[in-house]
Amino acid sequence: MTGNLKEECGIFGVSLKKPSFDLIKELYLGLFALQHRGQESCGIAFKNKDSIELLIRQGLVSANFFKSLPLDLQISTGIGHVRYSTFGASNLVNAQPFVFNCNKGEIAIAHNGNIPNAERLRGELIETGSIFKTTSDSEILIHLLARIQKQNFEESLINSLVQLNGAYSFLLLYKDYLIAIRDKFGFRPLCYGKTNEGIVFASETNALDLVGAKYIAEVEPGEILFCRNGEIEEKFKFAKSDKITQCVFELIYFARPDSTVFGESVHEIRIKMGEKLASECKIKPDIVIPVPDSGNSAALGFSRAAGIPFEFGLIRNHYTGRTFIKPGQDKRIESVRIKLNPVKSIINNRSVAVIDDSLVRGTTASKIVKILKDAGAKEVHMFLSSPGIKHSCFFGIDTPTVEELISAKNTPEEIAKIIGADSVTFIKIENLKSCLKKPDKYCYACFDGNYSIKTNTLKNQTYIKF
Repeated sequence: MTGNLKEECGIFGVSLKKPSFDLIKELYLGLFALQHRGQESCGIAFKNKDSIELLIRQGLVSANFFKSLPLDLQISTGIGHVRYSTFGASNLVNAQPFVFNCNKGEIAIAHNGNIPNAERLRGELIETGSIFKTTSDSEILIHLLARIQKQNFEESLINSLVQLNGAYSFLLLYKDYLIAIRDKFGFRPLCYGKTNEGIVFASETNALDLVGAKYIAEVEPGEILFCRNGEIEEKFKFAKSDKITQCVFELIYFARPDSTVFGESVHEIRIKMGEKLASECKIKPDIVIPVPDSGNSAALGFSRAAGIPFEFGLIRNHYTGRTFIKPGQDKRIESVRIKLNPVKSIINNRSVAVIDDSLVRGTTASKIVKILKDAGAKEVHMFLSSPGIKHSCFFGIDTPTVEELISAKNTPEEIAKIIGADSVTFIKIENLKSCLKKPDKYCYACFDGNYSIKTNTLKNQTYIKF
């Protein structure tokens, strides 16, 4: 990504028909497959006899994390989480899953998404006596749940969820149940599949593939599923929406290309985006190169449609992590050269079309342009498979403020001058929509400002009008 968008998390859960030594390994593998969705922390929570055990650590889903896991335990139910923070500080106290004891019993929670009315709800809960142990918006659900008295757990959960007017996919452990929930707008992905031993939930299908689960379906927007002993015992809609607004950036950037998300093959969608970008190309570069890895599929589509040779002109060091996930702006800029290195024999004295997924602030883009020109590129033309990002997102992507978004105040020609490129071309929003099977089911608010939930923004805080 040519910029600094951040997305939040990946979640994974397993419910087996009977306890097995394999469950802990499956949780590890599922998180490993979702590592691209968060690199700040990882953790698993699992039901061991009558209590929930929790193992969390900062950093990657590494071999060291695997060695620390209790592989000698026979377990039947567990959830896992990889995190990048969009709400709450980046430290171990906010690492998920969370485990809480309340009047409903012991509950573990893993959350992907963002709750835009979190500040309001948190303030109201604190004023009436709640004590929060994290700064994460995920904790709010438990406090709402604990405030409801006398009702059974299912009723209390539903009455709590309908107060969260935002974007979320949850996995919960409660007693012997694994509970999967997706918000009524469907912002964040959550799917499930089956193995011979039980049922598996994941943010993306590539995680199902790794543990040998056969894909069944997505959790529908506004749907809740109660699973026990490897089977879905109950599922129903707890909320309905007049409009589904799935995050289009899952397809543009966040999801891995080998996943199917929102019923779309991510790789094939990106190929189409590249083809549409090529139709907007008014020049004839010598070669097409991707910014790896997120630009690879779109660059391939661009090359095919334009009839221009595809080359790997930038080589990525795969041991540095994703640039946008680095916690500070200085570290992001510093890591660009560590992460990407040019193949000078390919770049030298050539006009280069560089294909990437998006452009946010422009700081990373300027570094990439400089790397290519220092390698001898005659011209550098940048093509983005997303429209210009002109508005902040409040539904699970931690975009900068509008003042920091380079497309909010500059034309493509002005952006080219700022980053040192010879030209900058964004895909037209109508061309982006034409790549999708159901374009009316997506959120494009970061491009056009048409939010599905009415928001008032005050600096970095967002409040929802009920």
